[in-house]
Amino acid sequence: MQALQVEVAPFGIHTTIVNPGFFRTELLTEQSTKYANNPIEDYNERREQQMIFWKGANGQQSGDPARLAKALVTIAAEEKLPLRFLAGAGAVATAEQVSSTLHEQANAYRELSSSMTFE
Repeated sequence: MQALQVEVAPFGIHTTIVNPGFFRTELLTEQSTKYANNPIEDYNERREQQMIFWKGANGQQSGDPARLAKALVTIAAEEKLPLRFLAGAGAVATAEQVSSTLHEQANAYRELSSSMTFE
């Protein structure tokens, strides 16, 4: 999406990347969720754990979709759109963790990474 933003901006098209957290929608209901019928045995334990998590999260998501809709309308009405909108406290927490991890990774090999320019 970030590449799309740069490509369409010269045409007066502005976009916002929305990173949503968990919102209480129909997404995790049995009618909306399908699981593979032929799972790979090596992944079965992890797959079962994920299924338990997803089924347990149904109806427990902290995000209110009506409030998300209002927030998106508010953002859409702004003169200058944000490049990214983190929707929900969970999305903010995830972004902060990703940012922290990227910072650690950048610093771990900073000297080696920076040594690759032509001499």
